[in-house]
Amino acid sequence: MGLGSILVLIPNVLPGMFNFAHTEEVWIRVVGMLLLILAYYCFEAARHQLRAFYQWSVPGRASVIVFFTAFVLLKLAPVQLILFGLVDLAGALWTGFALKQEAT
Repeated sequence: MGLGSILVLIPNVLPGMFNFAHTEEVWIRVVGMLLLILAYYCFEAARHQLRAFYQWSVPGRASVIVFFTAFVLLKLAPVQLILFGLVDLAGALWTGFALKQEAT
């Protein structure tokens, strides 16, 4: 929710910290809005203890690093984008590990 809020309200702060170009285009706010919606889904899934939702999220979140790395290798994005992918990968692995621990 925090990342989505930052991208909607003050969109150039976070990208500026990672040396991404300043933008006035709406796309960054759209990404923030999408993150807020996804955060809402995650919050509601947790509130209703929908364990399956989190199981589904692990491979999806882990795939972010693959896409971000491809974008960098294709010279569509700066190398710093991989840092964001690594954060998602770490979160996905943590979620997967926690789900396995809970199941035992």
